[in-house]
Amino acid sequence: MKNKILLSACATLIVASLQLAQAQQPTKIHRIGLLDPSTASNSAVRLEAFWQEIRKLGWIEGTNITIESRFADEKNDRLPELAADLVRLKVDVIVGASTATVLAAKRATTTIPIVMTTSSDPVGAGLVASLARPGGNVTGLSGLAPELNTKRLEILKDAVPKLARVGLLRPSGGGAIAGDLQMKELRAAAVALKLKLEEIETKLDPKSLESAFQTAKQKQVNAIMAVARPFFAERKRFVEFAGKYRLPAIYPQKAYVDEGGLMYYGMDSTDFYRRAAVYVDKILKGAKPADLPVQQATKFEFVINLQAAKRIGLTIPPNVLARADKVIK
Repeated sequence: MKNKILLSACATLIVASLQLAQAQQPTKIHRIGLLDPSTASNSAVRLEAFWQEIRKLGWIEGTNITIESRFADEKNDRLPELAADLVRLKVDVIVGASTATVLAAKRATTTIPIVMTTSSDPVGAGLVASLARPGGNVTGLSGLAPELNTKRLEILKDAVPKLARVGLLRPSGGGAIAGDLQMKELRAAAVALKLKLEEIETKLDPKSLESAFQTAKQKQVNAIMAVARPFFAERKRFVEFAGKYRLPAIYPQKAYVDEGGLMYYGMDSTDFYRRAAVYVDKILKGAKPADLPVQQATKFEFVINLQAAKRIGLTIPPNVLARADKVIK
């Protein structure tokens, strides 16, 4: 009996020791790398949506994750260096916030998983083999940019009476990867809508940008739009020049309307960032990017700023106003 009691006590002690050892083992801390083409302030709202979702999924900075953020400050030539830095740090996953960032990350590593928060055409850009079967180390979300640009052109025609010519501003130097991929569809859409598309290349400094608007007026355009994200850093001046030269404009990001711009139509970017967090969660729990299909945009927003319309003497037709998700009066 004494031997049985002794054996039972020893077994209990061994189990307790094992449980204590397991409890004392530190939780693995995963490292998330963020590669963003913009600035921390410009990306703050979208990134907050991402981090909120990450926290909901049980990931807490300093407890089970650390974060390495790299911002290119709208200078795409810095992206390869920043991507290489994240690879040197051996992050567990890289979150890329544009086609250019994901391309830079993909060139820097073929093994670290990469999640794209948005890419206009990931198949065309060579990021994934297909949306259903990405293959490789990249997955995430596709933003339907060609379709969205076509829709913006349609909205402009409906909103601006007797629209005949649309000025399309593009950054000079071929720096807009996504813009190059979108142009074929946009040109075809202009033909279908019986609109003349005046393509105007410009540098991104204020003087060059205003010169581009002057060129647009000389070409007698009735409205203006931009397809490439490099203009985002100059969105305030872009909106100012659109008002100064009395040109109706539709924008690819809501932040332009927040600066006083006329119209915005596009995907809900905060929803995209929340969904990107779900990809990161799955990958940190062992999923392979190659096995996670790329998802497309499902939520869209159409915003009209009637104050901006009034400043340029434009009356938005009632049927267009009725389609808006939000009307700023």
